[in-house]
Amino acid sequence: MLNGGHSISADRYLTNSVTVVVCAYTRDRWSTLRDALEATLRQVTREDELLVVVDHNEALLAQCREYLGDFVVLSNRNSPGLSGARNTALDEAQGSIVVFLDDDAIPLDGWLDALRSPYVDNRVYGVGGLATPRWLDGQPRWFPEEFLWVVGCSHPGLPADSHPVRNLVGANMSFRKCAFDRIGGFAEQLGRRGTRLLGCEETEFSIRLAQACPSAIILHEPASRVEHHVTQQRASLSYFVRRCWAEGISKAEVARRVGRSRALSTERHYALRVLPRGILTGFLDSITGDMWGAARSLVMILGLATTAVGYCIGTICGASDNGKRDTGYVSR
Repeated sequence: MLNGGHSISADRYLTNSVTVVVCAYTRDRWSTLRDALEATLRQVTREDELLVVVDHNEALLAQCREYLGDFVVLSNRNSPGLSGARNTALDEAQGSIVVFLDDDAIPLDGWLDALRSPYVDNRVYGVGGLATPRWLDGQPRWFPEEFLWVVGCSHPGLPADSHPVRNLVGANMSFRKCAFDRIGGFAEQLGRRGTRLLGCEETEFSIRLAQACPSAIILHEPASRVEHHVTQQRASLSYFVRRCWAEGISKAEVARRVGRSRALSTERHYALRVLPRGILTGFLDSITGDMWGAARSLVMILGLATTAVGYCIGTICGASDNGKRDTGYVSR
């Protein structure tokens, strides 16, 4: 049920069938994209489907179509960027559950079953899992675990077991297809677009879903795990600062769209509970012999301040192109 009790018909979708969507935009990730596809194909059933959406890159599109595999390759027909690519997949998806996987995230054994099984409860409209980092050149000693979201991974403070949450980690998430049909897809003014680091389109969609259906459950299921590759570029302090700034800008746009209270509900707990504990731990680590502990604490303070300033600037100036606030996807 959504929107005041009006039901959503899922009859045209196969019960518990899955459409896995992998969006790609650069040939630089070809090896991890190929590994992600192979790992996914080992877990899908005959009733499932795998869609690869290429974001306005003709060379990558041709390379994907030349690669032999039981999947369909699509070209992004919407605005450039991750949201537009995901919305392209929604136009084609036939499964009752749509699973989104990053092109640099490798599913581990049991990943898909752990996402699928909670949907036996009709109240569950979204299920997401853990994204653990695989640092290709090693994790910098200054990088705090509390900011793993900067590199698209799960961070401390998330539930340790299956538990309802406000929104899911974009690298490993799923929703019922009928929810998109009813409330629209991902906001194309948000989300990654090449090297543009804006995000939060998953958060904005999840909040819209909760507003339309207060009884809907969005579930964090840590039994579903992917290994998210983190390149040397993302392990730099400059990337850290730019990503925190972009997060603040993005959160300001989400607040405009769905309201400040909902947009910042999880962030308040994170800023008031998770970060202070992490900062204190870092300084204590330094006292007990880990000289990088103080560096991690200072980086956490820098990240929090940068995100907050980005949010303030975004609130004043606006994050959307020309002030547009589209939802991007309309069911066809």
